[in-house]
Amino acid sequence: MYKNRLLLLLVGAAVSLPAMAQKEGAPVKKLYCWNENGQRVCSDALPADAVNRAREEINARSGMRTAEVARAMTEEERAQAASDEQQRQVDQAAADTRRRTEQAMLMSYQSEADLRRVFNERTGIVDNSIRTARYNVTSLREGLVTMLQTAGDRELDGKPVAPAMAENIRNRHRELLRQRRLQASFERQRAELDVEIADITRRYRELKGIEATPAAADAGMAMAEATTK
Repeated sequence: MYKNRLLLLLVGAAVSLPAMAQKEGAPVKKLYCWNENGQRVCSDALPADAVNRAREEINARSGMRTAEVARAMTEEERAQAASDEQQRQVDQAAADTRRRTEQAMLMSYQSEADLRRVFNERTGIVDNSIRTARYNVTSLREGLVTMLQTAGDRELDGKPVAPAMAENIRNRHRELLRQRRLQASFERQRAELDVEIADITRRYRELKGIEATPAAADAGMAMAEATTK
């Protein structure tokens, strides 16, 4: 009798194991959640009109989000994305070409002094423009102060300011503002040029395998400061 009971238990276990395995291997149900007319909608089945919407997929058993699907792009968006990718590839190719060309150019200079001489003309032009703009700003300001004092003295004396003088004051003031903008622009260009020179010099040293010594760094700073004065 004991053997019969043992046999029944073994048969029951053999029958139940495939059923449990089938249950464990069954796909986990998912919930789909999306926005529709400003409201959040969730369902265990995704309707056809929601297939192209942005949605979240949630494990129905654990309640954890398992995936996030972006909405399908329109034809115009796909065309724009393809165009953007093409432009990115073109820009990357152009950048690679510029880098290779620049490396070849830098390697053609025999010394760092030769490289720096290339920038002398550019820095000279910008520095001269800064000096000219500063001189013009100072001259225009002094002339404008004189004209304003003259106009103020006439008004204090009860005399009218001539239309020609008033027009000259307005014109000089406009020119002063223009020269100030030019000066600011030139000074910004000079600062950007210093950064460019430092960056190209660093890359030149890397390509040539030259280590920047403190003395060379100090000399470069001194050169940059001298050209801005």
